[in-house]
Amino acid sequence: MVIAGAVVVGLVLAFVLGVSDAPNASAALVGTGTARYGPAMVFSFVFHTAGGLVGGTAVAATVAGMINVSGHDAGSAYTAGALAAVVFVLVATRVGLPTSASFGLVGGLVGAAFAAGGTSAISWGGVDGLRPNGVVGALVAMLVSPLIGAGAGAVTRRLLAISMRRASRRVMGPVRGGMWIAAALVALSDGSNDGQKAMGIIAGALVADGSLRHFAVPWWVRVAVAVVLASGTALGGRRLIKTVGRRLYRERQLDGLAAQAGAAFAVIGAGWAGAPVSTSSVVTASVVGVGLEQRSRHVRWPLVGKTVTAWVVTVPVCAILGALAFLGTRLLP
Repeated sequence: MVIAGAVVVGLVLAFVLGVSDAPNASAALVGTGTARYGPAMVFSFVFHTAGGLVGGTAVAATVAGMINVSGHDAGSAYTAGALAAVVFVLVATRVGLPTSASFGLVGGLVGAAFAAGGTSAISWGGVDGLRPNGVVGALVAMLVSPLIGAGAGAVTRRLLAISMRRASRRVMGPVRGGMWIAAALVALSDGSNDGQKAMGIIAGALVADGSLRHFAVPWWVRVAVAVVLASGTALGGRRLIKTVGRRLYRERQLDGLAAQAGAAFAVIGAGWAGAPVSTSSVVTASVVGVGLEQRSRHVRWPLVGKTVTAWVVTVPVCAILGALAFLGTRLLP
């Protein structure tokens, strides 16, 4: 019963991650007029699926290692933590606000673990070299990665501007091609990083139940999560795509290329380090970084502030939801 619940909630988390991540690879394509909404969604589905299928397990292991709970309670804690993130993101998505299921998952797992065994049940961890572990390591990576994304987006935009200062309009063809390549890299890295979060929840519960002798992601879990997450990116998020692609900063094609390239750099690096970062936060920050590189008045600062506020409140709110969800499992037969 506990394992079945963890699998179901893990797959629901994957779908919600997909919906909230819909803008990541598509917002720049749609917002700059490079692609229409439909083709962009098909493109997103294909490359998010590929990312989930070929990704490793480093991020999944980091997610599963955030709690120090054993036996039946471990499966319940994983399920409760994921459920907290799902509920929070569904509410935020309803109002069209870019939020982070990744921050929500960390908060949910912290709350569930605390309800299960107090502070000792939480694997706090830290940063070992470039590799994060535990709750602290994950949060550090999630806070630093948007700064890297913003910086990479701004630098890329400046380099593109310098290299194309005397270019004719004929160069816009290669720019559009570059946008498709950068968007593919974002989708691949996003599918891998976010897919592994859901995989980590399910695999962690399987290990706690004894169904797996050691931590690993079974092939059926990888395939199911990859397809469900990619379906979420293709079926939802039109309002979020408008927010990221047009309202934070009105991008032109060169801006979109720089923002996507900067975000891809940050998320690929995070996946290599095993850091479960918020791709939505990185992409949003990269868009803002591109806007700042030109003129700060072009950035919609009230919307940026609203988005950052949502990120800040996500962890504590989801921690409360995670604790309540875990206590709720105690009432089940």
